Amino acid sequence: MSGDLRVLGACPLDCPDGCSWVVTVENGEAVKLRGNPDHPYTRGALCVKVNRYLEQTRAGDRILYPMRRVGPKGSGRFERISWEEALEEISVRLRGIVEEHGGQAIWPYLGTGTLGYLQGCEGVAGRRFWNTLGASKHWLNICSSAGNSGLFRTNGTPAGMDPENFALSKLILLWGTNTLTSGHHLWKFIQDARANGAHIVAIDPIRTRTADQADEHLAIRPGTDAALALGLLNVVLAENAQDEEFLAEHTEGWDDFREEILRHPVERVAEITGIPAESVHRLGMRLAHTRPTALRATHGLQRHAGGGTALRTIAAIPGVTGDWRHPGGGLAFSTSGHVHLNIDRRQDLLAEPVRTLVMTKLASQLDESVKCLWVYAANPVGSSPDANAIRRRLMREDLFTVVMEQFPTDTVDYADIVLPATMQTEHHDLHAGYGHLYLMWNEQAVRPPGECLSTTETFRRLAAHMGMTEPSLYDSDLELAEQLLTSGHPSLEGITLDRLRKEGWVRMNYPQPFAPFAEGFPTRSGRLRFPQPGKAYVPSHTATAGQGTLTLVTPASHTFLNTTFGNNPELRRRAKDPVVLVNPADAAARGLSHGQRVRVHNDGGEFQADVEISDRVSAGVVASTKGRWPKLSPGGANPNAVVAERDGDMGMGPAYHDNLVEISPV
Repeated sequence: MSGDLRVLGACPLDCPDGCSWVVTVENGEAVKLRGNPDHPYTRGALCVKVNRYLEQTRAGDRILYPMRRVGPKGSGRFERISWEEALEEISVRLRGIVEEHGGQAIWPYLGTGTLGYLQGCEGVAGRRFWNTLGASKHWLNICSSAGNSGLFRTNGTPAGMDPENFALSKLILLWGTNTLTSGHHLWKFIQDARANGAHIVAIDPIRTRTADQADEHLAIRPGTDAALALGLLNVVLAENAQDEEFLAEHTEGWDDFREEILRHPVERVAEITGIPAESVHRLGMRLAHTRPTALRATHGLQRHAGGGTALRTIAAIPGVTGDWRHPGGGLAFSTSGHVHLNIDRRQDLLAEPVRTLVMTKLASQLDESVKCLWVYAANPVGSSPDANAIRRRLMREDLFTVVMEQFPTDTVDYADIVLPATMQTEHHDLHAGYGHLYLMWNEQAVRPPGECLSTTETFRRLAAHMGMTEPSLYDSDLELAEQLLTSGHPSLEGITLDRLRKEGWVRMNYPQPFAPFAEGFPTRSGRLRFPQPGKAYVPSHTATAGQGTLTLVTPASHTFLNTTFGNNPELRRRAKDPVVLVNPADAAARGLSHGQRVRVHNDGGEFQADVEISDRVSAGVVASTKGRWPKLSPGGANPNAVVAERDGDMGMGPAYHDNLVEISPV
């Protein structure tokens, strides 16, 4: 490439905003990156993290060539090898594993490092190759499986409001979501609503940046969200403000659910949630008499033992109030359910059924039956529960570990072979944000540095090296993208690859404003299904998590996105050393002082942080952000060292926020 051109693309990272961006290229080099000012959701702005994306592509620790381990596992010592050597060694090892142990001994471990439909997890990149080998399936449950399951049970889909319609809302409940850190583009629509008189409430165990900007903050006890939902609805019933017409025409199970609501009066809910009764009642009154009301709930909310139930019960609120009939009313969790691309998982390539291995159970399921772990777009040593047990599993000499990566993460340190991966400006991809209703095309802007290859190209080359003859293994990126657009769903009518490549983004065919369930729900009965009696609130299970009396919450960092950018020098400088927020009462009881280096520990392990004494957390709750690389953290660990490997109530969702810890001086 030469000259000066603008290339339209999309952010690949695990954030609902799915930004459209513009890359300026001069003489074959990307010299500028900015949010696309023409995109209705991005509106020209990127986040503090992604603003450094081009800098990250040129980082000095970028992995540029295939490498083979030369030191002990975990040492991070490698030698450069050629692609031919890497493909040959991998081919020999994979063939041997399949012949001796069967294809299910291979675990393709794909994460959320990119949400691309070609290169990443949304389209299950590499699945055709793995099916041809007969490898185990991989269940990517780390982010939203509990919430998705809960919403399926209530609404028949996790899809809900168009977040742009928050501009039409009169009451907005930001429930367990820190919008200004994890998806800040929604805030512009919230500001539009506020300018028209909307009242903004943040419901969160932590007084976050978002809570600071809200009109009201309710410091809820972690894991008690479903109880609060029932308490608010109790006030709605006391005010006789339920929408009887909507209930009769579009819901089922109302009589039983009504009795469950009546069993949760405000005083009882205040005891459960730790929120003063007068605050619960005041918000219940607002909910009863304000239409439309919009609820925003995101992933942190459902990362506890009752997370699926919490989303299920919160989703019942607009069914009772009838907010689904109003543009600007309802619940927004994820818009992914409105995306109807043709994701063909090619089950026909499997010679026989295979087992499914679970992403957040790496510590327990990476046993002797797994002979090859292939990690891509993931950093499980830094992101998954029970990190210490994962490290022990990765030390097995009989385990052949391949990691496709851009940087030397903690997981890379345990690899036998490392393959250099492209970044977003260096390949094609198709995207759809899970916080808006636009499809976006990411055009390759520059050539990859060194010998980096895209995920799709890596699997094409490996298939050829192994002599595989299945034609679909060799489809080009453009052919794969064309196939994705062939579902025939009305939302995609008129959206072609040529159009996407020319325009960069296209809104799917949904009306604006969009009231998705005004006339019914995508359930078997066509009705919203209220939770059954006794199943609308599942208490937290922190008592089983290990020794300790403090509930640890691990929110998203403002400077890292999961563990992406965890090695960026400037963002690390801004993040400073890790801190743990401790309420003054808890600090006094333990003799802790502000700035003191401490161990946060339980039976599973420990990590180190500096104490920040603050009323941003309530007594009994402590908080420390996720996303730091363990090897770049004091003590060589991050909070996942104390997170137990346990399932929540639905979808095998991980219980990151159900952990009791103690705090002691280093």
